[in-house]
Amino acid sequence: MDITIIGWVWLGIVIGILIGITVAGMLTSSKQSELEDENIHLTFVRDALKEEIFRIENQAKPKPRKKRNFRANKVKII
Repeated sequence: MDITIIGWVWLGIVIGILIGITVAGMLTSSKQSELEDENIHLTFVRDALKEEIFRIENQAKPKPRKKRNFRANKVKII
């Protein structure tokens, strides 16, 4: 009778371990897919920001204005 009880205990432990591994795998798979989606999004944002930086850095300089001939008016100092 003692050996049957030990057998049932071991069977319960094995079944519990298998169910635990299965449940843990199912819970972590959804979290992993969320992290992969976030990684793809962040990669897209990084590439877009890089393009924006290159676009801003490579802008042509503005054309210089023509020299203006100004005449100063008389200024009274009191």
